[in-house]
Order: sequence, then structure tokens, then C-alpha cells
Amino acid sequence: MEKLLRHIWQYRLFDARHLTTTDGQRLEIIHPGIPQEGSGTIFFNARIGLDGQTWAGNITVLSKSSLALAPDTPDDAYDTTLLLVVQEADVPILRSNKERVPQFVLPVSTELKERFDTLTTHTASLPCAGWLSIQDSLLLSDWMAALSAERLEQKTQRIQEWLSQEHGNWEEVCYRLLCRHLGFHTHSDAFERLARHTPLRLMQKHADSLFQVEAILFGQAGLLEDSSLTTDSYYQQLQREYLFLKQKFGLTPPPASCLKDGTRMRPMNSPCIRIAMLACCITQRDSLFARICDAESMQDFRELFKIELSGYWDTHYAFGKTSPSRKKTLGRASAESLLINIAAPLLYAYGLHSRNDACKERALRLLEALAPEKNRIVSEFASAGIIPQNAFESQALLQLRNRYCNHRECLDCRIGHRILSQR
Repeated sequence: MEKLLRHIWQYRLFDARHLTTTDGQRLEIIHPGIPQEGSGTIFFNARIGLDGQTWAGNITVLSKSSLALAPDTPDDAYDTTLLLVVQEADVPILRSNKERVPQFVLPVSTELKERFDTLTTHTASLPCAGWLSIQDSLLLSDWMAALSAERLEQKTQRIQEWLSQEHGNWEEVCYRLLCRHLGFHTHSDAFERLARHTPLRLMQKHADSLFQVEAILFGQAGLLEDSSLTTDSYYQQLQREYLFLKQKFGLTPPPASCLKDGTRMRPMNSPCIRIAMLACCITQRDSLFARICDAESMQDFRELFKIELSGYWDTHYAFGKTSPSRKKTLGRASAESLLINIAAPLLYAYGLHSRNDACKERALRLLEALAPEKNRIVSEFASAGIIPQNAFESQALLQLRNRYCNHRECLDCRIGHRILSQR
């Protein structure tokens, strides 16, 4: 409730005419003040009028005044407080000179409180769904742009952390991103652990041999430990090669691979197929990061993740299990997901790092050129009336849901703010 009170005070969502304090002084709100970051309850640089005299200083907003009397509160804690704004004035608050701090009981309309309760306590995943379709289009487009930028900046922060861990090596960061997102949702964490324990620089020494890169990756992933596959000659070759390379480079696999066997997922999403695709990416002629930086046209970007497996994988989805012959390629939706989650964030982060605005702009244009993602979150917003036109907007919806809706941060959401501000 205190957050709502602060919101009402900050944006003056009440009738500010004919106001009085609890001790009968005429109150005029000239400026409500600026919320002090971190404190939550204090607004500094406020200006108010009390009985015609103008005062400047701090305002404190609490649900009830007795909360100001915490046991560890110093006597002079409210010496610079002009006004205590509360919903319930249950006790007087004194300054160190025994003067009473003026208190103002903030009026909260029943309708506003009901709206706030609906947004913040409703069990629905999208409690504002009934209001979305009637929101102003300019408000929505501006908020979408801000959310998408916020999501890119969030991803950039992770990239910068990884860049520090990799001592400024962008190739290793790109490789780690590739591993994480080739694992998609089911195996993303396990694939990232694989990347941390299997450096790209090691595999680049054998980049001219797809077989050796596969041996390293499958071995490190813990997928070459089945002694029963005696009739699978390729599997046995990989086993022998991995044992040799493991000893040569002193490789240590992750503590636990946590890779699921793929029996309950689409065959193309099996760990074996995804790791084979990762090996294919690593053994391409030019590095992925360089090709991302050099990509100009949409065709250039689409070529980045044009992956086609061959040989053993034509007749296998997993080791020891043959299947009808079929070329294994990365589907269009999966490739676009990698562009959204690897190429765009890397371009943006690299542009920020190198102070290259053109690079950042290419990242934004890429997202705008890609189709919107298809997932449960995007579908929920579409059902409520917000239909993304491209990946830039679908990324915004993911940020909105994960950062604001899931945590019921409606007061920090522009849509929630508008809903609560309507009278």
C-alpha cells in the first residue's frame, strides 16, 4: 500500500484543492518533490505552502505515522521533514526540539485502490488484459521502444560481464552465447557450462577437423561414456579421439552435464543434434563474431546460421540409434531466434564498447526486420490486443512480462501508470 501512496503523491492523483493538515493548517502542494533513490519513502526538494508560507525541504510518505517511530530512529530524524504524508495519522511525530511534524492524510479513492489491488494481487498472469486494448497507441509504441532497449541493455550487461571474464576476447563471448542459445530453453544452462569448460581457443587449433571438434564437444558434454554402443563405429572413433585430446589438453568436463537424453523432445532438439550443429559453426572458415560484425544485408545475417549436418547425422538423431536418412538443418524459426539472441545483442554491445553508433543501429534494424517470436507470452499479449509486428516488439513484450508483470511492478510500468492515473 505504501508504494501506491508514494505513486499517488508523486503524480498528484487526488484533488489538491482545499487541503489541510491534521492540525488544521492550510496546505498547498507547489511541488511534491523528487523520490530519493534507495530510500523509497523520502521525496527531496519538495515545496509546499503552510498557512500561506512557502517551505522547501523533504517530504516523507508512510502508510501510517507510527512507522516513523522505529526503535532505532534518532531523535533528529525528522528535523528536516516539512510534512509527513500518511494514510493513517495514528500518532504525533516530533522533531528534536519537540515541535510536531505536520501530517497530511492522503485521500485514496476506492476506485483507485480497487484498480491497484486488481493489478497487483490478481492471480492472472496478465491482470491488466482488460485495459490493454484501449490504451493510446503512442503510449504503447513509446513503451515498446523503451522496453526493447531495456532488454538489449540487460543482455549487454551480461555480455560485458563475460567479456571481463574472457579478458576482452569477443570470440569467446560469442562462442559462449552461441552455446547457450543453441541449447535453447531445455539445455541452455548445460550448454553454457560446456562452453566455460571447453574454450573456443582450444578447438580453433583443430578447426580444420569437424571430427576432432565433435570429439571434444561430445566428450566434454558427457555423451561419450556409454560402453554398450559397441556396434556404432563412429561413436567408438569419437570416444578414442576424445580420450587422446582430453589427455593432450588436460581437459576437465563440467561437474554434471544435465543433458536430457532427448526421448521426450523433438528429435531436432536432441543434445546430439545441437552439439553437432555447434561443431559445424566452429569449423566454418571465418569466425562467427567476425561474420556478425561484417553482416550488412538481411541475407548476410540469414547466412550466419545456415547450418546443415551431413555424414553420420544423416541417419542419426542420437548415438547408436539409426533413423531414416534426412538432412538435418537449423529451421528458419530457430535461426531467427539465434539472430535475436546472439547477433543483435553482440552488435549492440560491441557498438557500445567501441562507441560505434552505426553498429548499435544495425542491431536495432535487425530486430525490426525479423518476424515476431511465437511463444506463450507473445500469444497472451496478442489475445489482449497487443500484437507485435516484428522481433523488436516481441522482445519488448518479453521484457514487459518478465521484468514488470511477473513481479507486479505495475507502478513502474507505463501501462500500469496510465491505468492508475485515469480518473
